[in-house]
Amino acid sequence: MTKETFIALSASTPEKFQFSVKVPETVTHVKRLEVDNGAMTSLEEFLDKISPLKLGNKLGTVLIQLPPSFTVKEFRHTEEFLDRLPNGYDYAVEFRHPSWNTEGPWEMLKHYNIATVITDSPPEDKLQFLSQVVVTSNHSFIRWHGRDAKHRYNYLYSKQELKPWINKIKEISVETPIVRGYFNNHYGAKAVLNSLQFKEMIGLSLADKEQFVKEKISQYYETRQAVLDEVRE
Repeated sequence: MTKETFIALSASTPEKFQFSVKVPETVTHVKRLEVDNGAMTSLEEFLDKISPLKLGNKLGTVLIQLPPSFTVKEFRHTEEFLDRLPNGYDYAVEFRHPSWNTEGPWEMLKHYNIATVITDSPPEDKLQFLSQVVVTSNHSFIRWHGRDAKHRYNYLYSKQELKPWINKIKEISVETPIVRGYFNNHYGAKAVLNSLQFKEMIGLSLADKEQFVKEKISQYYETRQAVLDEVRE
């Protein structure tokens, strides 16, 4: 994507709409946050590319999603990288390896006012500790990845599964005024449906268009399930 793409995105979205963007894997997966390997240079190039969003007040969180192979043994590289981050952005770090389940990472993120990504993920990932409420900055970031490792990007949460998150959101909101949450993108709009359902569950009203979209998607999946049940019979 080019800078022109972000200019168009900024211009074509509502005034209060914001995009959270994920740092390229060149920074996190290839250069693995190593400053001496050019990771910061690559990040600065990316921030320049998305600058139209920041200038238009359309930039939410800059997400630094670490690869699953990135362990706590790379703590030093991580700290060196975070220490050099340009000011003026809402950063969040998503750990994806169980070895980060220790106090050190949270203290590091608090020091730099960087959000830890709170996640809901499949049990096989062994990342349940990331579902706990931990606030490390003046903004928070939540990602719902689904509960099925085999269909990670094709998961529809039930309301019962989302219910425990209502109190978690309330708890987080006491500590930080900005809470951003995202469901995994899905070709069949499951993320859209879950987002609208959860918005209602936490006491926010849906606009007429949102209500219409929610009902249409719900009807689609109810009809689809009825057909599948009939086939099984």
